[in-house]
Amino acid sequence: MKLTPIQKRAARKGRNQTMVDMNLVSLIDVFTILIFFLLSSASGVELLASPKAVKLPVSTAEKAPVETIVVVVSDVDILVDGRQVASVPEVLAMEGDLIAPLKAELDLLANRQVIRKENEAQNKAITIMGDKEIPYRLLRKIMVTSARANFVDISFAVRKKDGT
Repeated sequence: MKLTPIQKRAARKGRNQTMVDMNLVSLIDVFTILIFFLLSSASGVELLASPKAVKLPVSTAEKAPVETIVVVVSDVDILVDGRQVASVPEVLAMEGDLIAPLKAELDLLANRQVIRKENEAQNKAITIMGDKEIPYRLLRKIMVTSARANFVDISFAVRKKDGT
């Protein structure tokens, strides 16, 4: 049986052609997992959001911030997790070291249920993000009030010094 040139060409083409069958569903799954992994590992650097009204002091501290309750102290307001609890002029005019509205808010936050046992220590931690120009007596009142609300782990937010 003799093949025509067209049949020979078709046979050669069929012999040299390899079938590549790609399953797109599994390929999409792989890319989805890869993107999820990259996004979750990209959040390795933790930063605290600092309001523009608060100018943090500069430090050479190397410890990374931990997610805690944040008390923001500007020259006008005292905020706990973004909610205003007191104004600075009123607090400075108060007698004594206890800031009643701040203690009430911290007591409310301290009574939250801890779902996981390893987060219990974080529940009693607080970060004070204070402007570098606030007076020490205001800072002292905030620390005394935090201690009276049973927040025993008090940290201060600072900006990392460049070039160190």
